[in-house]
Amino acid sequence: MKTLTRRRFVQGLATASLAAPTIIPATVLGRDGATPPSERITVGFIGCGKIANEYHLPKLLEFKDIQALAVCEVDGTRREHARARVEQAYSQAGTSYQCDSYRDYRELLGRDDIDAVCIATPDHWHAIAIIEACRAGKDVYCEKPLTLTITEAKRCIEAVRKHERVLQTGSQQRSSAMGRFREACEIVRSGRLGQIRFVTVSVGGPSSWCDLPEEPMEPGLDWDLWLGPAPQRPYNSILSPRGVHNHYPAWRNYREYSGGGHTDIGAHHYDIAQWALGMDESGPVRIIPPESPDANHGVKYVYENGVEMLHVNGPGGCVFVGTEGILQIDRGHLSSRPESIVKEPLGENDVHLEKTPGHHRNWIDCIRTRRRPVADVEVGARSVTVVHLGNLAYWHHRELRWDPKNWSFVDDDEANGWLDRQRRDPWQLPKV
Repeated sequence: MKTLTRRRFVQGLATASLAAPTIIPATVLGRDGATPPSERITVGFIGCGKIANEYHLPKLLEFKDIQALAVCEVDGTRREHARARVEQAYSQAGTSYQCDSYRDYRELLGRDDIDAVCIATPDHWHAIAIIEACRAGKDVYCEKPLTLTITEAKRCIEAVRKHERVLQTGSQQRSSAMGRFREACEIVRSGRLGQIRFVTVSVGGPSSWCDLPEEPMEPGLDWDLWLGPAPQRPYNSILSPRGVHNHYPAWRNYREYSGGGHTDIGAHHYDIAQWALGMDESGPVRIIPPESPDANHGVKYVYENGVEMLHVNGPGGCVFVGTEGILQIDRGHLSSRPESIVKEPLGENDVHLEKTPGHHRNWIDCIRTRRRPVADVEVGARSVTVVHLGNLAYWHHRELRWDPKNWSFVDDDEANGWLDRQRRDPWQLPKV
């Protein structure tokens, strides 16, 4: 079979009804536990680096009710590797299948037989791809951090809501089976710690401007398209490693493309702090940088209710300090003082947050039901805004006052000029 979609499947049946009898495998018709093509969600992949190859592709290809139709990647070696991986997965399942591949994401989005896309590009490409996908009628799974700027975060919410799309942010700790993040948030929100006084979040620091030297170009890489809205600069393999690689590229360290370790892991742990504090639709109102690089903590966030959140170098993940106890949550770790706080089961009247069957599965299920997923676009936008606010305080070395409702700094024209950044033509931020 070539690419088999709902539209082509129906067309094929119509043609077959006029021709000689044809033997159709039971799996195509949906018997033997298989989902018929007419009911499968069709998916395209935009960005096929390490996270796509090791996480998104294998996870989504497990699902019998989705069909991967195409991959898109600016590096030819990675592109063909992803295409072959999709075809091999279907071949092992007993289906002869051709996966299409593209260099330019716009060609993939232009297909009317693709329902949804998984975006795993470098951060500076996220917002443009998200908005264009929404305009094309596609549902979206996008890697965290959701955007490169605060303006982009707000624009993505507008695009998802206007076009009534389902967007799942890749903050998979909300669905993680390896961590007890949901349980930790339920404990905090149920009042087990008493009144929360402050929270510490241990993640990396902000990014800096890129100063990498020029290297010989990687054959088969569309470097201009990799840069996209970012400033023009010579190729360096630290930004786009040569071919298929087994490490996370260090473009995350540079301001042109990302916010550093602060936004990279911060998009996970600040997200959990926001969830636990009940701030998924809001955020801090004051952001205070440290007085000196030698301070015992980094940027400090203050919420309207007086709760403080500190960026620290210390215990991993998040530590919540309340009037009745302390709780620490990280990947593979949940503890409290006193121990009874985490050992005593939650009761019926305590807070119980959404339990998902997995982050990708939650996305697919919500595409079918049209419900908002556990890491909906506003969740991702608000969490990434927290770390962007912190980075702006670091970079500009001054206190900021933020209005989460209006998405703007209070009486601060200079700071409001930092909400977005210039983009290289023709890659301007699309209208919703």
